[in-house]
Amino acid sequence: MDWLEHLVEARAVTAGPRHHFFGYYDKFPWSASGRYLLSLEVPFVGRQPEPSEPVVVGMTDLEKGQWIPLDETLAWNWQQGTMLQWMPQAPDRLIIYNVREAEGFASIIRDVHTGEIRRLPHPVYAISHDGAWAVTPSFARLAVTRPGYGYDGLPDPFETQDAPEDDGIYRMELKTGKRELVVSLAQIASTGRDPTMEGAKHWFNHLQFCTDDSRFVFLHRWRHGESWLTRMFTANPDGSEVYCVSDHGMVSHFDWRDADHILAWATRRGQGDHYFLFRDQTGVVDLVGPDVLTVDGHCSYSPDRRWILTDTYPDSEHKRTLLIYEVATGRRVDIGHFYSPPTLAGPWRCDLHPRWSRDGRQVCIDSAHEGTRQVYVLDVGEIVGV
Repeated sequence: MDWLEHLVEARAVTAGPRHHFFGYYDKFPWSASGRYLLSLEVPFVGRQPEPSEPVVVGMTDLEKGQWIPLDETLAWNWQQGTMLQWMPQAPDRLIIYNVREAEGFASIIRDVHTGEIRRLPHPVYAISHDGAWAVTPSFARLAVTRPGYGYDGLPDPFETQDAPEDDGIYRMELKTGKRELVVSLAQIASTGRDPTMEGAKHWFNHLQFCTDDSRFVFLHRWRHGESWLTRMFTANPDGSEVYCVSDHGMVSHFDWRDADHILAWATRRGQGDHYFLFRDQTGVVDLVGPDVLTVDGHCSYSPDRRWILTDTYPDSEHKRTLLIYEVATGRRVDIGHFYSPPTLAGPWRCDLHPRWSRDGRQVCIDSAHEGTRQVYVLDVGEIVGV
């Protein structure tokens, strides 16, 4: 077992008394130049937001050490923020994030330097690497089925339906704002149906485009007793060629390695819970780091695909571990341990949600180990050899 510890200083790039966080682990908070780092600001932690409580969208100027507010939005949650991210066409200038309006959830593309905005009539979740398309589930449905991942304030028009035909995953053209339903909940709920789905409420979560945008992945979940079950599917961007990648009851966090392979923490009958590398549309599955990657975490590949970055949930001492794993050698390096206040649990917990910088030299996390919820940066260039 190659398991090392090389602790790295975590430098706060936001400061109290207000709390700051970015959100999920599958997006770059850094601008292309590396000068600006996106985050969100709130005056409270330890509870769910009321529908009338906004979050401030902003960014840190890392050269000046200054946090710059840009806008407010009512469409946000603790785990995934407001889907704040840089637009691929202009990643030093344009950002996109979701908003709530009287007629529904929408999204805003903003020039962070001029303040110029363009409104899109629908929200976004995952954006293709070419910046042309977004795929999105229903945030109103997520607010009910998975608190902490949806947006409150607007009703789910399909709340009484377990698996509606007219709701599911939507694809929006970002140039025009035109949207279409490409995968319905009814379609997926009727695919490989089993007895646990009887009378169960279904939803979609965790969407991500593959590296060349030819496919996207999504999780299908449904309530079963006090918990839920999960399957992982892929599809073409137009919803065609839907394929069930994993259907053994549990799939958690994942990342595309390339256009054909998905790394995911999942269960496999006869093998248990591990990180597996699934080859899309083939049924080929390989174990990844079974002796050193032993618990679920928010996993992502480094830009050069040589390393896997992930974290853990709190241990008996309420500490979360941040670690990287070298794919070629199987070497695990723990780079940090962060106290996680037990009061931050459930939908408002503060997962580290580690994210790579664009050059692979730094890692960004959200953490509350110093008393307030803030954004931290760690330099891992010496370890990863970049």
